[in-house]
Amino acid sequence: MSSPRKRRVVLLGSTGSIGGSTLKVAAHLTKHIELVGLAAAGNIVQLAQQVRDTGVRQVALYDASKEAALRALLPSGVQIHLGADGLVHLATLAEADMVLVAIVGTAGLQPALAAIEAGKDLAIASKEILVMAGELITAAATRHGVKLLPVDSEHNAIFQCLDGQRGGAEAVARLILTASGGPFRTLAAADLARVTPEQALRHPTWEMGPKITVDSATLFNKGLEMIEARWLFGIGMERIDVLVHPQSIIHSMVEFRDGSLLAQLSRTDMCFPIQYALTWPERVAGGLQAPDFATLAKLEFEAPRDDVFPALGLARRAGHCGGTLPAVFNAANEVAVAAFRSGQLSFPGIWACVAAAMDAHQVEPSSSLAAVLAADQWAREYATTFCQPGA
Repeated sequence: MSSPRKRRVVLLGSTGSIGGSTLKVAAHLTKHIELVGLAAAGNIVQLAQQVRDTGVRQVALYDASKEAALRALLPSGVQIHLGADGLVHLATLAEADMVLVAIVGTAGLQPALAAIEAGKDLAIASKEILVMAGELITAAATRHGVKLLPVDSEHNAIFQCLDGQRGGAEAVARLILTASGGPFRTLAAADLARVTPEQALRHPTWEMGPKITVDSATLFNKGLEMIEARWLFGIGMERIDVLVHPQSIIHSMVEFRDGSLLAQLSRTDMCFPIQYALTWPERVAGGLQAPDFATLAKLEFEAPRDDVFPALGLARRAGHCGGTLPAVFNAANEVAVAAFRSGQLSFPGIWACVAAAMDAHQVEPSSSLAAVLAADQWAREYATTFCQPGA
């Protein structure tokens, strides 16, 4: 039997944590994956090293002011594309089969839609893409016949559990997203007001970027994932639940209508979901090791403390309402997390900021990218005002 053709991948967000893991996967799977484009925000030293390591000839740099400095670091013949237009150019490269979007924030939306319209399969690591514009993205993917492949460990786990199952969404009773619970899982509610950014950035099981690490501590990360799952799998919010699992070995589960559950397990290493997304529908050996059950002391599960960590309730409300409210939920949280990290806002203030923005927002249909981006901008302005001292 002939082996599948090598998949040619553009990686947007190559210098972040997901980008680094993707490069590691690609280095182990050179017979299966070829990187043909890399994009970064502004870390030109790391980007230049990645170009030398991979041999990529097309790069995009979001911070156009650093073009000359980057060019001095790159081998001759490498093409540089700049700004938002540069991301779109890379996302639509004729030689690419797939675009992996790992850009934090709204900058990934336009290239994601452009990639879909160019017929590229989309591997999604950026939560904003589906939280803000899930309706637009899924409709475009259906229209152009492209596949949406989740990179988040939780959604990738559900994707694996559902792959090949008959009956579609009707066969599913519940999607169960697992959560580590973060560093304050057992902390008394009265003590949360004294939490510091340094404490919030000490995640018990995963190594991630600072924003997503704080989101894990507040459970906003899981709330964002609930909304993502609603669009990825066509399941209503009422059938999406969260279960705290501190060991982070079971990455998520699917409960079917016959009472059976399927779960996906692996070590806490983002290379697992990235590899599956990049090589799907094949499974290939990439040097990753399965969990050793003989050494696992125990696997624990508990319900999240929704009364103490209100992010899940806010997410459920945003997902149920739809329209532009999920964009507000996402943007207000981004601003609040930045304010917390800079010392402007208390840890519980993150929830308060997002709730206030959602209460104040006049929801509109998310029928266009312009409407989504307008809601995003409104929420950022509202949350910035909310977080100001004395506001």
